[in-house]
Amino acid sequence: MKLKELLAGVLTEEEMKFAPSAFDMVGDIAIIWIPDELKSKEREIGEKLLSFKNLKTVLKRESAVEDEFRVRRYSLLAGEDKRETIYVEYGSRYKVDVTKAYFSPRLGNERERIVGLVQEGEKVLVMFAGIGPYAIQIAKRAKPEMVYAVEINPEAVRYMEENVRLNKVGRRVRFFCGDVREVVPKLEERFDRIIMPLPKDAETFLDVARGASQDGAVIHLYVFAESREDALSKVKEDVEVLDVVECGTYSAKISRYCVDFKFR
Repeated sequence: MKLKELLAGVLTEEEMKFAPSAFDMVGDIAIIWIPDELKSKEREIGEKLLSFKNLKTVLKRESAVEDEFRVRRYSLLAGEDKRETIYVEYGSRYKVDVTKAYFSPRLGNERERIVGLVQEGEKVLVMFAGIGPYAIQIAKRAKPEMVYAVEINPEAVRYMEENVRLNKVGRRVRFFCGDVREVVPKLEERFDRIIMPLPKDAETFLDVARGASQDGAVIHLYVFAESREDALSKVKEDVEVLDVVECGTYSAKISRYCVDFKFR
């Protein structure tokens, strides 16, 4: 059953105009944004969501992504009062506390696309690696020589370390806690593929990516933009564009894009 169909039994016809059309599922936790117009019904909405299979907790999103750690604030609407869960994606398992580390289940198909592009024997760098989904999927399902993952949030790195163990990819993943501007130049490695999954301002780190690139390296830069052309305009470097992929919406007018390219 679709979310709006489910809520039709709770909301009036007028209230349905403000009803959310989707929510995120991270393991057995549902995360939903509820507009102010429905605040008086938020508990009922939460209880309704618990009818979805395997859900144990419903959280209300209380803030946008905050600070350099990219975390949000949530409040409990229904179910168990917890924030930590296990999320399964294409056979890999990820433990995460949604209040302590950034994670988006909406990027599952995009991560799968990237996995399919990685060639055997590549050295891969994942900047802004979060709890490790790109690094772990690549290490587990492609055949890289090694994946390096850099993340500034110590809590996210703690979960990444645990997820590397959970998925038994310790031989192919090296992870580092710190700012990519400080960590990447010290790696003394040159990479065949660099993934930059930070849609807000990732383009300001392209100089770091260039410095870490092998000749012919493929870069996957994520940006928020209104159109394909707008996404391309954020790449203020001399590059050979390979692809521009829309991989999710951020708001009514803004989408997330991945620009695949090589430096010239």
